[in-house]
Amino acid sequence: MLRYSLSLLFLFVIALPVNAQAPVSKSFFNGVAIGGQDTVAYFSPASRQSGQSVEGDKSFASQWLGAIWYFANAADRDKFAANPAAYTPEFNGHCANALSLGEGLIKTNGQTWQFFGDQLFLFYAPRGLTRWQDGNVEAYLATARQNWLRLSAP
Repeated sequence: MLRYSLSLLFLFVIALPVNAQAPVSKSFFNGVAIGGQDTVAYFSPASRQSGQSVEGDKSFASQWLGAIWYFANAADRDKFAANPAAYTPEFNGHCANALSLGEGLIKTNGQTWQFFGDQLFLFYAPRGLTRWQDGNVEAYLATARQNWLRLSAP
């Protein structure tokens, strides 16, 4: 029995790279991306002005990149489904600050965020966002992108 279980485990492990894709910041238990926040809503003028994220509803869900994405309404879900790359946060929602510090792929809950230019970035905590607001965004971004390429490669 043990030999059979080990054989199945071996087959599972070697099959993983076949489905490899850039990781998404998602819950380990239910696979929901970015803490269930509506990623399309960040792009609305109301959210940008208030700085508040919008919680999604599981009634309006879409799957992409191996994660479940929640939306506040059907219109946002449909916008995302039509062009998910346009609404996906940089680094698939992982903490931009952690990547810029070489700390790895740290999940976020989608509540601490900001646009730099036209790009949406999520942060694990407000302290990381404050660091990025100090004027060195280009340097932080360059390091974060290098680390993302290294860590997200299949």
